[in-house]
Amino acid sequence: MKSYKIAVVPGDGTGPEVIHQGLKVLKALSSKFNFNYELVTYDIGGERYLRTNEILPETVVKELKTFDAIYLGAIGDPRVKPGILEKGILLRLRFELDQYVNLRPIILYDKRFCPLKDKEEKDIDFIVVRENTEGLYVGGGGFLRKNTQEEVAIQESINTYFGVRRCIEYAFEYALKRNKRKQVTLCGKTNVLTFAFDLWERVFYEVAKKYPEMKTEYAHVDATTMWMVKNPDWFDVVVTDNMFGDIITDLGAMIQGGMGIAAGGNINPEGVSMFEPIGGSAPKYTGKGVINPLAAINALGLMLETLGERDAAERVESAVKYVVRSKLQSLAAGKMGYSTDEVGDLVVRAL
Repeated sequence: MKSYKIAVVPGDGTGPEVIHQGLKVLKALSSKFNFNYELVTYDIGGERYLRTNEILPETVVKELKTFDAIYLGAIGDPRVKPGILEKGILLRLRFELDQYVNLRPIILYDKRFCPLKDKEEKDIDFIVVRENTEGLYVGGGGFLRKNTQEEVAIQESINTYFGVRRCIEYAFEYALKRNKRKQVTLCGKTNVLTFAFDLWERVFYEVAKKYPEMKTEYAHVDATTMWMVKNPDWFDVVVTDNMFGDIITDLGAMIQGGMGIAAGGNINPEGVSMFEPIGGSAPKYTGKGVINPLAAINALGLMLETLGERDAAERVESAVKYVVRSKLQSLAAGKMGYSTDEVGDLVVRAL
C-alpha cells in the first residue's frame, strides 16, 4: 500500500476552513483507493508573523523539502503590509523548492455559472502551464534616485534557456498525457518583447520537433485574452511566462465560474510540489462558514493526480462536478445554498 507524507499549511483567513474540507475528502479517498498518508501541519502565515516576527524559518523550508506534497490554504493578512507574506512565503517556496511550473486547470463545471454568453461545459476545458521561477518575479532591477522627482525604477524579466525549455517540455508532455486536442499554444508578445519572447518562441518550436503528433499555435497575450472570452474552445494546453500566466489564469478562473472553483499547483516534477485554491485568504468571510471549499478540494485532486493517484483524482473531479451541477445555487461565498462544511460533506457523499 502506498503512503504519502503531506505537509499542511492552513495559512490565513479562510484557508483553515477550506483545507479542513479538503482533508475530509482525502480521508474518504484513502479508504476507497487503498493508500495511506501522514499529515504534518505547519503554522505559517500572517498570524505567526504578527506573533513572532518570523515569516518562514529556514528549518521549515528544509523540512518541507522532505515531503511528497504541500497542501496550502491561503496566505494573506490585511494587518500585514502587502508583499511581505507573499514574497516571504509563496515566492520563496516556489523558488527554493524549484517549483518551476504553475499548473492551472480552467474547467467549466456548470454553464449556469459562466459569465460568457452561450458557452457550454465542452467549450471551456484547458490548462495553463505558467513558468513559475523566472521572468519579472525574480526581482531583477532596482531604483535610481529613489523618492526624488528624478526617480528611475527598473524591473527586469529574467528568462533562461534552461528555465524556458523545461517549462515548455512540461507543457508538451502534459498535452500528450491529457490526450484531448493534442495542441500546445505559446502565449507571448513577440512583436514588442523582442528579446525574451524571441527566446521563448525559438525554444518552443525546437521542443515541438520532438512531438510531431502535437499541433502548435502561437498567440500574443492580448489576443489570448480575447480568444479566451470569444472562443475558449480553441485552447488545450497554453504555455507562457510568469507574468502573462499570472494574468491570464485569473481571467480563466472567471470564465470557469469564479475563484471559488479555481485551483492551482506549483509543480516540481522531480521534487515536492505545492497545491492551493487560488482565491486568497478572503478575510471578510473568515469564521462565517460561507466560503466555497471546492477550489481547495480541486487542489487536492490536482495533488493526487501529481502523486500518481489518477483514479482518486478523477473521482474528485466527478464528485465536484456532480455537486456543482445538482446542488449549488451559486459558486460565490454565502450564496451557495449550503455552508462550507455542508459543501464538503456533499462532496464526500458524492465520492
